[in-house]
Amino acid sequence: VQLQACGGGLVQAGDSLTLSCAASGRTFSTYSMYWFRQAPGKEREFVAAISWGDIMTRYADSVKGRFTISRDSAENTVYLRMNSLKPEDTAVYYCAAVCYGSPDLTSADAMDYWGKGTQVTVSS
Repeated sequence: VQLQACGGGLVQAGDSLTLSCAASGRTFSTYSMYWFRQAPGKEREFVAAISWGDIMTRYADSVKGRFTISRDSAENTVYLRMNSLKPEDTAVYYCAAVCYGSPDLTSADAMDYWGKGTQVTVSS
């Protein structure tokens, strides 16, 4: 599966932004989808996940209550709605996929497919 993320940009603290990740292929529904982010000088970290079948979602503690992951299977697209953005949310955001993956997967090493990142910059 090929992934293409977009929607990043420069926003102010407190603003909202929605990232999109479009997936190719006809088996999108069998993939659990994930968002990771990587800030300069830091390791890539887990942000959110939505399981195949949309049964479960999971969030990093740092974004819980502010970010929402969702999926439109008809459009083969997964979204990350980010509200109340903070300067510490500044990072390159990546979408990733694992066939029948568990939403409990939080390691970047466990991902099967990656999209190119999209930059999110939050100014104070």
